[in-house]
Amino acid sequence: MQAIWKPEATIKRLKHRASLVNQIRQFFLERNVWEVDTPSISHSTITDVHVEVFQTHFITSSRPDTNPLYLVTSPEFHMKRLLAAGSGCIYQICKSFRNGESGRCHNPEFTMLEWYRVDFDHYDLMNEMDELLQLILKCNAAQRISYQQVFIDILDVCPLEDSIQKLKKVGKKLGFGDIANSEQDRDSLLQFLFRFGIEKKIGKQVPVFIYDFPASQAELARINLKDGRIAERFEVYFKGVELANGFHELSNPTQQLARFERKNALRTKLGLVTRAVDYNLIASLQAGLPDCAGVALGIDRLIMLSLNCNHINQVIAFPFLKA
Repeated sequence: MQAIWKPEATIKRLKHRASLVNQIRQFFLERNVWEVDTPSISHSTITDVHVEVFQTHFITSSRPDTNPLYLVTSPEFHMKRLLAAGSGCIYQICKSFRNGESGRCHNPEFTMLEWYRVDFDHYDLMNEMDELLQLILKCNAAQRISYQQVFIDILDVCPLEDSIQKLKKVGKKLGFGDIANSEQDRDSLLQFLFRFGIEKKIGKQVPVFIYDFPASQAELARINLKDGRIAERFEVYFKGVELANGFHELSNPTQQLARFERKNALRTKLGLVTRAVDYNLIASLQAGLPDCAGVALGIDRLIMLSLNCNHINQVIAFPFLKA
């Protein structure tokens, strides 16, 4: 096997990366948001049908443990347990892991910035994230458009009201008729249309916040009290890259457990294995999660944009193939 010991990213880029991470830490220090550290391995995981996880086992000489363990896809569940315990506003910069994801904007092991602001809703958090993006990317203020409106403006279809048959016709117009026609899950079809019909057409000059996603696409966000079709969730896009995903956090334990169970039922329907629900998270919600909003932002992608790089590997010392 040929030696591939040298880092993929140049030392100059890695030093710039370190400088940007320091700026991020200073950003939160100035706002009295304190840094926390939570596990990378968990006894439970997410039930999302679109995200694959890494699974392992704990082995001891005295008693082999047959229960699976999971590398976290984000520190969200542990951070919410801290919030329920009275932590106040917190952030974390950590490694997260997603299986089966490798490419221009994906590495199976990646660096996540996640933060939670008590007494913020998703609009407040969008404001703060906009400030961070302007600081790190030296860009102008972001634009904002609702999920419903961006579908209407770009694809001439309403994601909340139009039939799945009409959505499939849009897929055909985009040149993906076979894939669209075979899709029976509405949310999967909407995500497909967003990725291939919308994502590359938004956020070209400044970042754009897409907010108020369909309620069925927000497993961890509150449902809007005025319009039950939408959830208080946002995503951020810039120059063809998805940067972040944020919520006005759901605090109702009964609703949260029901959503996890529905996703596991969907996994069974799709022929996927069910996932271990995080009952520690449910218990923390029962104890009382403060009114808060949280967001997860991909550090590697942020730095990739900051340095005008065209591949995530250019800002990671040892990406997957060199790990």
